[in-house]
Amino acid sequence: MNKRIVVLGAGISGLGAAVLAKKKGFNVFISDNGVITNQHKAVLLNNKIEWEEGKHTMHKILNANEIIKSPGIPDDIDVVKEIHRKGISVISEVEFAFRYTKARIAAITGSNGKTTTTLLLGHILKNADYDVLIAGNVGVGFALSLAERDYDFIVLELSSFQLDGIKKFRSDIAILLNIKADHLDRYNNRLEEYARSKFRITENQTENDVLIFNADDTIIDKISTKAKTLPISLIKEIDEGGYLNENELIININNKTMTIQELALQGKHNTFNSMAAGIAARVFDVKDSVIRKSMIDFQNVEHRLEYVLTVHGIDFINDSKATNVNACWFALESMQKETVWIVGGVDKGNDYSELYDMVRDKVKAIICLGENNQNIISAFKGKVETIVQASSMDEAVNQSYSLADKGDVVLLSPACASFDLFSNYEDRGFQFKNAVRIL
Repeated sequence: MNKRIVVLGAGISGLGAAVLAKKKGFNVFISDNGVITNQHKAVLLNNKIEWEEGKHTMHKILNANEIIKSPGIPDDIDVVKEIHRKGISVISEVEFAFRYTKARIAAITGSNGKTTTTLLLGHILKNADYDVLIAGNVGVGFALSLAERDYDFIVLELSSFQLDGIKKFRSDIAILLNIKADHLDRYNNRLEEYARSKFRITENQTENDVLIFNADDTIIDKISTKAKTLPISLIKEIDEGGYLNENELIININNKTMTIQELALQGKHNTFNSMAAGIAARVFDVKDSVIRKSMIDFQNVEHRLEYVLTVHGIDFINDSKATNVNACWFALESMQKETVWIVGGVDKGNDYSELYDMVRDKVKAIICLGENNQNIISAFKGKVETIVQASSMDEAVNQSYSLADKGDVVLLSPACASFDLFSNYEDRGFQFKNAVRIL
């Protein structure tokens, strides 16, 4: 009998894992406690994969040789606890797909900036005419892509949830951008547990691999690794790695120095992202001229500080991807005009205190968008003259237009997850852009 693989969750990662497992000859069953989309059902039927939705049938799950758990499924639900009690191996899609590639891999994680860095590095490698897949938490599915073919280079954005499910996964280059309070509801509200998940990106690396990390982050600076380290900094000169010298980005690797003066991405946080991607590209032997060109012509990520429109002198900026406080801090830091700030959603245990000074300096009004805004109202009461609430995106945008004056900016930067009013942060961003265009 073929080895039995059970996949929990039929989103893009679960679907991809199931298809890859089927193509590799496994007996595959996929179980989703929610509703499987018709599009995904068609793929499952086409690949002759057995599936169920709206339930988890335990006897069909517990006879697995190995279980691939989608990253959105927490470890503390009953079905996962029972799987662990039975001693069945539980891995992530990333761990499973890793078994079926010979590519050189760059893996990127961090609380903020990982999508931008992943896409920028992929952009550089494509401009160098490399055969590259951009996948993981962005782009297309990792396993689903490998079910079609392998690649020479793979750039992966990895969340802490994806890293929680690895055992032997190893990347030639690991990039750790920053660690700030995020998803603490999944980590017993302990920052150190969340940090340990992020640190797993380097746990299987060897002395032949490279770890690029933020030397200005006091948590990351304590990391232990066997890999060669290439630190990056905005505040100090680095002998081997990258640093900022006035407005020039300096990269030193193997006694070769590269200077980059023009960047498509603005803001301090994007300097880190650009530096990390540039160093990784150099490690992968991309020519300096290609890296420089790519840094200039790169298009920013949708829903990340994305300019939408100027309406009667008011700029509207979509930063829906800012789902934590630190991402919001970077967004507000980038604002050069008086700001009407749209914030709110599913609060993941946020501490808003690090935003206080930034809000006092830059924000003229706050619009709380969500079903439960009490934490935000309590945090900023007395720090901003005007705080109002909105129960829909149309209402929030109309309020922002009324509160803003010519020359101001309206910033959607929620600092929260989207699941109270929207299906995901993309849906939230699209609704914002549509509401702005209707003004």
